[in-house]
Amino acid sequence: MVISLLITAPIYDADAYSRIKDIVYFEGVRENALVGYGLVVGLNGTGDNLRNSAFTQNTLINHLNKMGVTTTNLNANNLNTRNVAAVMVTASLPAFAHPGNLMSVQVSTMGDSKSLKGGNLLATPLVGADGQVYGIAQGIISIGNPATSDQTKSKPTPTSGYIGNGAVVEQSVGFDMNSLDEVKLALKNPDITTARIVATAINSQLRDEFAQAKDPGTVVIRVPLEYKNNVVGFLAEIEALSVVPDIVAKIVIDEATGTVVIGENVRISNVAVSQGNLVLKVSDTEKLQFFLDDNNEEPSIPGTKIASLESNATLNDLIQGLNTLGVQPQDLIAILKTIQQSGALQATIEVK
Repeated sequence: MVISLLITAPIYDADAYSRIKDIVYFEGVRENALVGYGLVVGLNGTGDNLRNSAFTQNTLINHLNKMGVTTTNLNANNLNTRNVAAVMVTASLPAFAHPGNLMSVQVSTMGDSKSLKGGNLLATPLVGADGQVYGIAQGIISIGNPATSDQTKSKPTPTSGYIGNGAVVEQSVGFDMNSLDEVKLALKNPDITTARIVATAINSQLRDEFAQAKDPGTVVIRVPLEYKNNVVGFLAEIEALSVVPDIVAKIVIDEATGTVVIGENVRISNVAVSQGNLVLKVSDTEKLQFFLDDNNEEPSIPGTKIASLESNATLNDLIQGLNTLGVQPQDLIAILKTIQQSGALQATIEVK
């Protein structure tokens, strides 16, 4: 398979501002994981084999007993239906969800059921980490359709499905934001410099030292007296402030697809790399120049294609040089790894 990648040199805005609300989480304001165990009925012979799945059989008998159906004489030999499946139901309870709100759920088989297509989930309690019931799920399961018409490339997983808005919130998580004396901001991408930038921006807005960067991932803010019992209004002002987050020099490589993402702060020290019929040089004396053959023929002598960059070359310099040399994604990955091993690449490489 031939992998092609267009490598371009992006132009970065020097003032790449982001709102604080887009780079942090407010501690305590988050989703909560819910889980439940239930039964799916109405399957067209694709359910669990009750002789192999004792938990499905026991669940079915218990459910029938609750519905007033006598099961005294039932045993494994009598229960041979393949239209029932035991499933685990998962959901995320949104922050500040209230009773009556709806949320979607994911349904996955536990036994040897072949497919949940056309199944109907019976009422299933959804519990949180504290063991309390926060929702009830029920409804027709959707498996999903392939993303393309080619069935060999994309197929849904028949043993896992979802129910859109298939659960009703029964109770909310007790959290009184307006009673807080301090608020903690958790950075989505922890960084010492960014934490200090956020704290400085907040203090500048409030004209006092209310915010402090505790660690690379946390900024603590004392709630001003004028915002007591109105923390929501205070946070509304804070989250709208704009800052310029600092980012680490990183290169992310997906070898399976040939995708390479290079961060803006990547720098290269003095180095010379020769691979095939190209040479990449980074020196402290030569300015940015590109030397290519005048003819269109592929050079027969290794190293006849040359790109020379000045010391501390930037992301744009590197990409322009490699584009000029016609470097393929596979070669780019090898070059970046080699430069890092030599100690000349001032960045972290993350390979997926």
